[in-house]
Amino acid sequence: MNFCSECGRPVELKIPDGDHLPRYVCTACQRIHYQNPRVVVGCVPRWKDRILLCRRAIEPRSGYWTLPAGFMENGESIAETATRETYEEAVADVEIGRLFAAISVIHVNQVHLMFLATLRDGQYGVGAESTETRLFAESEIPWSEIAFPSVEFTLRRYFDDSMAASVHVTEIVRRPSG
Repeated sequence: MNFCSECGRPVELKIPDGDHLPRYVCTACQRIHYQNPRVVVGCVPRWKDRILLCRRAIEPRSGYWTLPAGFMENGESIAETATRETYEEAVADVEIGRLFAAISVIHVNQVHLMFLATLRDGQYGVGAESTETRLFAESEIPWSEIAFPSVEFTLRRYFDDSMAASVHVTEIVRRPSG
């Protein structure tokens, strides 16, 4: 950040009085510009005994498989985000269930929230951010081609105990290889 979004003057990175972390502070109006993690929301879309995955058409990790998910928009609930992202990536209408996984992805300042979901009619397609979508049985999951550690974590917990009542929480602190 170079300039204040309030008055347009330069900002400097410093620890404001009463704080303990460096923040961008305007040199003129003294406004503190906080930078907080971005929220990514998605779901595990199920149809019978299969899971819907999308092959990414965009970076990062283009060509790898993922669950439908994306950044939450202002004015949107987390369930609305999961529903919208599933439609955008897989042209699928889902009924959102319970929150299933919460993952802190520290190295990119993100929090990933994954819901369980059910395809309403079993129909799906290829959205603008995907090159392919497909329903996978557990034995067919292309584990070596999964795009992100948070997606692998979610899928492994799902197949380990999809009926468990608890929300699975973890932290991912380093960048995936490859």
